[in-house]
Amino acid sequence: MQFDQFAGNYKSVLDQSVAASGEDSTYFAEYKAVYLARVLGAGFSGKILDFGCGVGLLSGFLRKHLPAARLDGFDVSRESIAHMDQQLVGPGVFTSEPGRLGEDYDLIVIANVMHHVLPLQRMVTIKELTNRLAPHGKLAIIEHNPANPLTRRVVDRCPFDRDAVLLPPAETQSLLETAGLNPVRRDYIVFMPHMFSLLRPLEPWLGWLPLGAQYAVFGEKHG
Repeated sequence: MQFDQFAGNYKSVLDQSVAASGEDSTYFAEYKAVYLARVLGAGFSGKILDFGCGVGLLSGFLRKHLPAARLDGFDVSRESIAHMDQQLVGPGVFTSEPGRLGEDYDLIVIANVMHHVLPLQRMVTIKELTNRLAPHGKLAIIEHNPANPLTRRVVDRCPFDRDAVLLPPAETQSLLETAGLNPVRRDYIVFMPHMFSLLRPLEPWLGWLPLGAQYAVFGEKHG
């Protein structure tokens, strides 16, 4: 229900929250999609679930940068699903009903979702998603980096992040390992605000540096 009330103006609210970076929400959504395409390879043709897809900001860019993939989406907010672009929804299953999802995903993306999940429920969520992976499928968790002061400022300003409990990377990786997934990579991402945009081509080589505004952790299911 928290996100139902923002479904109609989700992007504008998020744009205001991230304004200090000099970018809008579209930039950050596409950044994640470009990053995932770089990790997977632009020709990736597997089945993807965008878990916590909201109104489809990330999903739209996943379609753009991974055009050969099959994309589904899930969000607990029915209003958010209802506000999605129907052209985006058409080729896949976008739903608030877990029973409509598959159990053969090659990649499940959880982007900036886990900090809304109650800490005691996080392990349950990860295990449920692990069960939906195909053999050797990957679970990718992208989260805010609590060590980055600008990230904390954005979270503090965002109306729908009032309940947020940020996860340090070590906790996120521990969740994946406890769920039985093999950790395969950890990258820090999103380094340069708009004023330093000329330096952004260097960001793929900074994944080791724990100062990124966000981070990504991947776990792989055993065959």
